Amino acid sequence: MFMLSLALLQSPAASVAFASDDDESSDLEESEEDKGKKRKSTSKKQTQVREITRGFYAKADVGVAAFVLPPFSQSISSGTLVSLSLGQDFVDTERLSMAWEVALAQGLHNGIETQVEYVPDGCLTGGACTEGDLRTYTLQLNYEVSTYVTRRVGVGLRAGGGLMYSPLLMDSDYYATEVVPLYGGQAGISNAFVPMVFGGPTLEYYTKLSHFSVGIDVDAAYYIGWSLAVNAAGTLKYTF
Repeated sequence: MFMLSLALLQSPAASVAFASDDDESSDLEESEEDKGKKRKSTSKKQTQVREITRGFYAKADVGVAAFVLPPFSQSISSGTLVSLSLGQDFVDTERLSMAWEVALAQGLHNGIETQVEYVPDGCLTGGACTEGDLRTYTLQLNYEVSTYVTRRVGVGLRAGGGLMYSPLLMDSDYYATEVVPLYGGQAGISNAFVPMVFGGPTLEYYTKLSHFSVGIDVDAAYYIGWSLAVNAAGTLKYTF
């Protein structure tokens, strides 16, 4: 009986059974090692995720605009400025970004009631009369470069140019036959296209809301043949 038991232990079937147990143990150890590697790989990827999104974006600006040089500063009050723009960050590094932007801006200004007291003959230098209130539409293209003092805060400069149009806000016949002859001037301020250039600093903060950033743009804008204006606006940007 003892010899029979010894023979069974040495049989191939028994050897296969023990080998099978060893294989299962080895597979279990390899599985735990693979899981550990995957966890390390996932952890490494998570530490490399950039929370800041740059690329193609849409931006809205709301602020104020004021003419700072006579004769416009004496005849037109400061007003509101709104704009919508599309742009793209074509350079994107951890500490530097560059972007182009196309914007359509609208300005609203009221005329100063006492403008006749300050402007000779009630008309601007060069003999062109204003109608009082002023509305402007500007199509502009600008270039922006920013550096990042922290991961979320960027400080930069922007510059560009465009074309501004100011429509006449009163009846054109009345303006031509009554207003212009009354003050001895010439029509020309309204219903005219005026080239302009601008530039100034920009500040941007990338929020923890995915794809959103807020900021401030301050520009000095020179409307060629008109006057110099200073614009300041808060911005909200969404990067796709």
